[in-house]
Amino acid sequence: MASGSTARTASITRGTNETAIAVTVDLDGTGRFDIATGVGFFDHMLEQLSRHALIDVTLKAEGDLHIDDHHTVEDCGIALGQAIARALGERRGIVRYASLDLAMDEALTRAAIDVSGRPFLVWNVAFPAAKIGSFDTELVREFFQALAQNAGLTLHVSNLYGANAHHIAETCFKAVARVLRAAIAPDDRQPGAIPSTKGTLGG
Repeated sequence: MASGSTARTASITRGTNETAIAVTVDLDGTGRFDIATGVGFFDHMLEQLSRHALIDVTLKAEGDLHIDDHHTVEDCGIALGQAIARALGERRGIVRYASLDLAMDEALTRAAIDVSGRPFLVWNVAFPAAKIGSFDTELVREFFQALAQNAGLTLHVSNLYGANAHHIAETCFKAVARVLRAAIAPDDRQPGAIPSTKGTLGG
């Protein structure tokens, strides 16, 4: 744990006229997940995020899927981001930065992160198809925008190459998972310290 004996866990519930979401995270987990959003491909991607970040995630969502998947995907990003931010607290004792190139078959995606408390997304990912099954590929960016904004992450994601839209999406989720895992890990050389010359993260 990044701050001594303090458990880095949090739960968030979010309810609107469009969605109802409940999420619990344990940042020091083993990648266990129990996820049901009603959007099969999105569930698969969130499971990848949990498993490769080693963050235990329970997430249940009910949304207006009769319209489309947009509200559900975006609001899951909001709620998950809020839970991660709450679990991080003051962000003491974390590594803070990480970057990675992640390969999957023909696709290669780069992710870099600063768990800064200052949200920003740079997204350089183009999909060769508008849909993966029934899932709109443009919603991948919407999810990460909501996640970064609400978790307080500076996040850069670039797909360097790839031909298969499923592989490209999956490399995005796995790459972000791995850099998040590395950046929120405890830094043994500065336990309990805020990794900033300002003495605070988040402003």
